[in-house]
Amino acid sequence: MAGPVPCDRAVQAGRLEKAVQFHEQAEVITALAEGEGDVLDAAVTLLVHAGIAAADVICCARLGQHARGQDHREAIDLLARADRSFSKDLAVLLGLKTKAGYSVVSMSNQNHTRASRAAARLVEAAQRV
Repeated sequence: MAGPVPCDRAVQAGRLEKAVQFHEQAEVITALAEGEGDVLDAAVTLLVHAGIAAADVICCARLGQHARGQDHREAIDLLARADRSFSKDLAVLLGLKTKAGYSVVSMSNQNHTRASRAAARLVEAAQRV
């Protein structure tokens, strides 16, 4: 368990760049597939990473630190300290992470929609801080 680590403006800018990049590419993949479910796992995985990076930006801006490590609850709790309104979005994304990236069961359209909305809210918030 690594716990929160300090961050500065450079880390914040780098994480924002990653958040936007992951989010944009998830949208590209989804659009290119034209509703085909075979890319939803990849799209949701990118959305999860977009949300994690965006949460790091919000935490950096408001707390001067961001989560690092495998403890998802710690990352959600840290984001709740920075802005409680977005911690539910991160919880949704982290709840889908294992299923999207490691499960043999494909992501549903409903889970993709949930991930897309949660990631969009987090990335938009990160761009405003």
